[in-house]
Amino acid sequence: MDYVLRTNALTKHYKDFKALNGLTMNVPKGSIYGFVGRNGAGKTTLIRMVCGIQFPTDGSFELYGVKNSDPKISETRRRMGAVVETPSILPYLSARKNLEMQYDIMGMPDYNGIDELLDLVGLKNTGSKLSRDFSLGMRQRLGIAVALCGKPDFLVLDEPINGLDPQGIIEMRELILKLNRENNITILISSHILDELSKIATHYGFINGGQIVREMSAEELENECRKCVRVKVTDTAALARVLDGMDMEYKIIDDEQADIFASPNITKLAFSLWEEKCEILSVSEHDENLEGFFISLVGGGSNE
Repeated sequence: MDYVLRTNALTKHYKDFKALNGLTMNVPKGSIYGFVGRNGAGKTTLIRMVCGIQFPTDGSFELYGVKNSDPKISETRRRMGAVVETPSILPYLSARKNLEMQYDIMGMPDYNGIDELLDLVGLKNTGSKLSRDFSLGMRQRLGIAVALCGKPDFLVLDEPINGLDPQGIIEMRELILKLNRENNITILISSHILDELSKIATHYGFINGGQIVREMSAEELENECRKCVRVKVTDTAALARVLDGMDMEYKIIDDEQADIFASPNITKLAFSLWEEKCEILSVSEHDENLEGFFISLVGGGSNE
């Protein structure tokens, strides 16, 4: 598999605080990589580091196979665009003038492609309206248009749907999917709105305490979160023996709980367990979403 971004034990210290603590992650080419973590988990620090705004205390990363210590990394970063924290737009300029300004900064020879960019992000008909008068969703989409100047094939978005109304969220979702599917842009996106992220991500990286605790594809996540019957028993070893005998798929969670990926006959199951001197304490249907999976993965509490 080809990767756009790979990090190796990245560490970032701020006096006595470790924002990143040996973080290792892999963003596949062509993916929409959902970067999931609490506030303070290290998401923005990682993004700022990849963008060259901050530098690692230890460890390394590769962008398109070029190490961050290689002098060529600045040139390689021209293949990426980013919206970090807030869109980089000038409020007293129109959408077109903002893009012309970015073209000038990048030293591009002419303004060819600006109309196409405005159309792509749904801002073609804003005319001379100043960006300070745009809705939050329009400003976010203009920020993405600015990041797309120079036609990057890797886009980094830090909380792009934070604060948007339902219509703005839908428009942002459709834009991200279009950029990925039609323009072949790999996208790294961090978001607190996990239900929305689950509608677009093809891969996930779960970060906690400055470390990646799990990476997985959307298919793997779906398997983890599929519907099941959760049983609580006095002896999961006995439960495993019984379920093996019934040829049922299951997953032991801890000493008392297991998920059964089937619809067992509870009476038959209870009788078989009774023969193994094991009691059923509770039975419930279970259908975990992305938010529930994240909480079960990293636990409660906060990094802040």
